[in-house]
Amino acid sequence: MIESFVFLGLSLNAWITIVLVLVMFGLLLFTKLPADVVFVGGMAVLLVCGVLPAKEVLSGFSSESVVVVGVLFVVVAGLVYTGVLQWIVLHLLGNPSSYPKAIVRLMLPVAMLSSMLSNTTVVALFINVVKMWSKKLDVAPSKLLISLSYASGMGGVCTLIGTPPNLIISGFYARETGVELGVFTTTLPGLFCLAVGILSMIALRKLLPERKSPESSFESISDYTVELMVPTTNPLVGQSVGECGLMDVRGGRLVEIVRFDKEIISPVPADEFILGGDRLVYSGQIDAILDLRETHQLVNATHHVYSVTEMEGQRKLQTGYLAFDSDLIGKRMTDTRFEEEHDVVLVAIARQGKRLEVSPREAVLQAGDTLLLEGKKLREEDFNGDVRFFDSENIQQVNHKTLVSSGIMLAMMLLSAFHVMPLLNACFLAAFAMILTRCCSIEQARKSSNWNVLMVFAGSVCLGMAIENTGIAQKFADGLLGMCGTNPLVVLAVICLVGTFITELISNAAAAAMFFPIAYKSAIALGVNPLTFCVALMIAVSSSFATPIGSPTHMLVYGPGGYRFSDFMKIGLLMNLIILAANLFIVTILFPL
Repeated sequence: MIESFVFLGLSLNAWITIVLVLVMFGLLLFTKLPADVVFVGGMAVLLVCGVLPAKEVLSGFSSESVVVVGVLFVVVAGLVYTGVLQWIVLHLLGNPSSYPKAIVRLMLPVAMLSSMLSNTTVVALFINVVKMWSKKLDVAPSKLLISLSYASGMGGVCTLIGTPPNLIISGFYARETGVELGVFTTTLPGLFCLAVGILSMIALRKLLPERKSPESSFESISDYTVELMVPTTNPLVGQSVGECGLMDVRGGRLVEIVRFDKEIISPVPADEFILGGDRLVYSGQIDAILDLRETHQLVNATHHVYSVTEMEGQRKLQTGYLAFDSDLIGKRMTDTRFEEEHDVVLVAIARQGKRLEVSPREAVLQAGDTLLLEGKKLREEDFNGDVRFFDSENIQQVNHKTLVSSGIMLAMMLLSAFHVMPLLNACFLAAFAMILTRCCSIEQARKSSNWNVLMVFAGSVCLGMAIENTGIAQKFADGLLGMCGTNPLVVLAVICLVGTFITELISNAAAAAMFFPIAYKSAIALGVNPLTFCVALMIAVSSSFATPIGSPTHMLVYGPGGYRFSDFMKIGLLMNLIILAANLFIVTILFPL
């Protein structure tokens, strides 16, 4: 009875899949559940409900596209640890003399690197370059950082290995047709869209916001910290900071004590005793904190010692931003154990380029807030994704291994491009070569593997199979043809348009897996070249420009640029439509219908 259940032409398994997709959409949009947890949970539902047999559910993990992504993590590690990125930054960027030249010199190398490497890695490295350029050109970093993020997305579509959707779609295409796509299949249409994108960014530069950089709020330490000295004759000497009311005061908080012998106490425990000559460092509202001079008989410090250059090596100041999926969002620091667990002190907060004139620990935190933290170990991996630091990791110095790793990467691409061996084989060979030549160690290769990303990819492949096997793709394709008629260009435009805007909300890998069956079935039903639909879809699902959550690289530049959510929409919606038009134009010429 259950097996014969049919409603609106779809089976029970099809409706289970549709409900599952909607639930997953909701979880990704409105909760803080990690994407990998959502997708693995979706795979479990498909298995338990019998929508897919165990063999097909688990095939997501063994999918060639997923394995290629996993192996490429090792190849990328070799390039990073041998200084390839650093060499490109030093020798290809130069010193632009105008804003349009800066856009071109920035977007071209970023796109080139993103066609081979992780977009996030590339953008993280270039953020500091953009900040340097912005000062030289006398423009706000917000005028350049959006271009940086957009370039990484547009460059990713230029090769099969540049972005996960390309690998996922090519894997599905090979399964359906038995034809393996070459690593440079998308290069020409990708380069055309990149050229259109660069020209569009120059033409639309007036729509780019001019936001004050959050870091500029922290340039002068004395502007947001107050140092007060405890005279030797002060009656508070010998009492604890908690007993004498010097810990949490009106308008701020005690973040550090500097002893007369330069011993630094931070964070300050409530039972720490006050000694004569102590310098008490407060952060928060300066005017309110200065009242302590009268109420607690303190005096102004004669010399400001709380600065980056004067602090002892064991503790340092660093700025970062609150990630969009951080558990700290909506909370006050005073209500959490974040500082105690990570041995840091929150010194100040900036929001949309302006330092908050409230006690930092009392402010309700928002996504994108810039935090000034002080502590011993400020490593991004220790913060569980809550805080992303602006300064990228130190890249190894350029040496002979830089040429070795570059040669390995080039050989991998050429072996695949000229069909000497399949892409998967070439990737494995390159990964082994990186380790054998010591371009990266086994430990570095292991750490470079992002299992969360692989889980999302495996789940996406599994979901795409469910959409196709249950007849949903065919039903949607038939409905699309009924609505749009039999004009293949109109059908292709609708699929790419919907795919582009869906990618603003969910990962591009998931959008690729969901839309491939629909695009392929539509092409077959129309009797046109399915490769046209596939290549256009590759570009479409990687063209998310309108929201900061549309791409990890957008979120990476959101904090440093001091952006607002609407800043991306103003220029991003136009960019979505421009790249969509360029996509349809060039793909239908290079891959005729």
